[in-house]
Amino acid sequence: MAKTVAERSDVIPVLAEIFREHGFEGASLSIIGEKTGLGKGSLYHFFPGGKEEMAAAVLNEIDTWFEDNVYRPLREAENPRVAISEMCSAVIDYFHSGRRICLVGAFALDNVRDRFTDQIKDYFANWKTALAAALQRAGHDEAKASELAEEAVISIQGGLVLARALGDPSLFERAMTRAEERLLT
Repeated sequence: MAKTVAERSDVIPVLAEIFREHGFEGASLSIIGEKTGLGKGSLYHFFPGGKEEMAAAVLNEIDTWFEDNVYRPLREAENPRVAISEMCSAVIDYFHSGRRICLVGAFALDNVRDRFTDQIKDYFANWKTALAAALQRAGHDEAKASELAEEAVISIQGGLVLARALGDPSLFERAMTRAEERLLT
């Protein structure tokens, strides 16, 4: 049974999972309507720009979550080492220990990339910048902090892809453990 949707914000988490499962192109309005319980009229009421506006809203929601739970704590925490450990825990939780794909990464690899270029670039750049800032506060020089941050984001994203490709979420968990160890060494 479909969840009752009273506001636009109610449908965004459902849309995120639809895009994760079907991709942007595969998420037809009939699938979206079926999974959300909304007819086309209601969908266009909430998202007059159609599926593209839906995807943009999902990307904005992801950005907000990462800003609140990853980027800001990395930039502002009094103890950067604690913030880095908390980032790793938050990322593991967010990606359901490797069982949930990175929708931003999936969009970056898909032909939909050009429609959401700025949001995709900002997601990865903000993560790298925030992590590098924490690493600098932890004592690394700017170049080393940037290098470590880049390696960590690559490891996290690669771990997600490999875990998904091989159907083994433990690969992601191991990648996260190694990334955290490398960041805190």
